[in-house]
Amino acid sequence: MAASSPTIVLYSQDGCEPCAETRELLLALLEERRASTGPQPDIEIRDIASDAAWERFRPEVPVVEIGGRVLPLATSAKRLRRFLAEALDPGPAVHVR
Repeated sequence: MAASSPTIVLYSQDGCEPCAETRELLLALLEERRASTGPQPDIEIRDIASDAAWERFRPEVPVVEIGGRVLPLATSAKRLRRFLAEALDPGPAVHVR
């Protein structure tokens, strides 16, 4: 039985153009991944204004979180693609310094 795929969480705020762009970029990157047999996670959008605990992300939105891994200022396709691969693809962890 396959393990369930983790949810991608996008911390966002109203009126944030980079947040909207990141959402569209995530959707496009997940569409690319559909050709592979890798996990196909859902995206959950969290408005940081709706929960005091999420306010900590305000200086760095858009923020993407997958399974406890966090990518602040997630606006680069290259960084997002790499982040998705590191968080979702099986295999040994690779740490880049």
